[in-house]
Amino acid sequence: MSREELLDSAVASLPPLSTSWRAEPLSSSEREKVQCILRACRDRDFNTLCTLASTEGGLVEDGLRRIAWPILLNCKDTEQSEKSEEKATLHRDEEQVQLDVRRSFVYYPQDEPEQQKQTRKQELSRVITTVLRAHPMLHYFQGYHDIVQVFLLVLGEDAAISAVARISLLRIRDFMLPTMSGTESHLHLLPAILYAADSELYYHLSQSQPFFALPAILTLYAHDIEEYGVIARLFDFLLASEAAVPVYLFAVIVLSRKKQLLEIEADEPDMLHVTLTKLPKPLDLESLIRQTRNLFAKHPPQKLPGRAWAKISRYSVLKTSHNLQRLATQSLADGETMFKLHSAEIERSEEWKRKRIRMQQLAKRYREPAKYAGTAAIALVLAYWLRNTAQADGALAQILPLVKRAVYWGSDLLHACLF
Repeated sequence: MSREELLDSAVASLPPLSTSWRAEPLSSSEREKVQCILRACRDRDFNTLCTLASTEGGLVEDGLRRIAWPILLNCKDTEQSEKSEEKATLHRDEEQVQLDVRRSFVYYPQDEPEQQKQTRKQELSRVITTVLRAHPMLHYFQGYHDIVQVFLLVLGEDAAISAVARISLLRIRDFMLPTMSGTESHLHLLPAILYAADSELYYHLSQSQPFFALPAILTLYAHDIEEYGVIARLFDFLLASEAAVPVYLFAVIVLSRKKQLLEIEADEPDMLHVTLTKLPKPLDLESLIRQTRNLFAKHPPQKLPGRAWAKISRYSVLKTSHNLQRLATQSLADGETMFKLHSAEIERSEEWKRKRIRMQQLAKRYREPAKYAGTAAIALVLAYWLRNTAQADGALAQILPLVKRAVYWGSDLLHACLF
C-alpha cells in the first residue's frame, strides 16, 4: 500500500480535526523515512517505530502520527468500549476541567473561526471527562488539558480517547495520584542527573529545589511549547521513550544554559528559579533530543548517584515503563492496579512521616523530664546498696515518686508514638 493510500485509509477512519498537515513537499530523505515508518506500522514493528520516532524529524507529519501513535501506545479497540461518557457518573474534578478547557487552544491552531475553536473545546471536554469517568480514581491536574489537546489535534476525538486513557494510566499515572508524592519522585531525579553530568552546575543550583521543572515535566512540555509542529514532534520522541526521559530532557535544557546560570549568584535561588522555569527560545528541539538520548545512555536512571533510582517506588511509572516492550503489554486494568498499590504505599509512608514528626515533637517535649527519669534510675541503684542500712527506708521513700513519674512519662511517650 502506498503512502497516499494508507494516509487516505487513516483519514477515512479518523477524520482529521487539525489543519496542521504538512503542505510543503517532502525531501528525498523524508520520503525514504516515510516508507520506513509505513512498513513499521504495517508490520507493527514496535522497536523500529520507536527508533524512527526518536531520530531526526520524528514521524514527519500528522498523517503518519495518526497511524503510529496508537501503535506506540498499544491502543486496543477492545478498550474503547468502556468510554461511555454520557452514562458514567460525574467525576469530582469536572468543574476544574471546564475552567481549564475554556483556556485551551491559546497558541494553536491559528487563524481559526471562533465557532471552530468552540467545537474543539467541546471535543476536548468530552475526551477528558470520558477518560476521567471511566477511571474515577485518577485525579485531574491543571495542565492535563494541554497534553490532551495535542492528542485531540493529531488523532481526532474518537482515537484520542483511547490514547489519552493509556497515557494517563501507563505513562503519567504518577501525576494523577491523590498527592504530589508521585510527581516529586520525578523531580528528585533531576538533581541526580545534573550531578552525574556536571557537578559544578549541580552545586551552583543546589540551593534551588527542582520544582522549577514542574510545569514542563508535569505537562510533557505541552504547557510551555507554543508551536504545534514542535510539540507534535516532541510527542513522537516521548511516546517512544520511557517515563524518565522528560526529566532527562529538562536536564539537557539546564545544561545548555550553564553559562547563563553561572552568571547568576548561587545565593539568589529565586532568580535562578525564575530563569529555569522558562524554556529558552527558540528551542532547537532536534539538538535537544539528540543530547537527551546521549545523556540517558551515558547516565541511565538505575546508575544515578545517591541511590536516586532505588528510592523510587516499584509502582511508579518511572519503573513500570522502564522496559518499553513490557509496557506495551500492560492493560488499563494493570494501570489501575498499580495506581491503587502506589496510592496505598504513599498513604503508609505519609502515616509513618506523621508519626515520626509526632515522635520528634514528644521527644523534644520530654527531653527535660528524661533527665529526671535518669536521676531516678541512679537513685534506685543507690537505694539497692543502701537496703541494709538504717537510711534505706528514707532513701526509698524519696526515690519511689521519681520512679513513678519516669514510668508515667515513658508510657505517655510510647502511647503517643504508637497511636
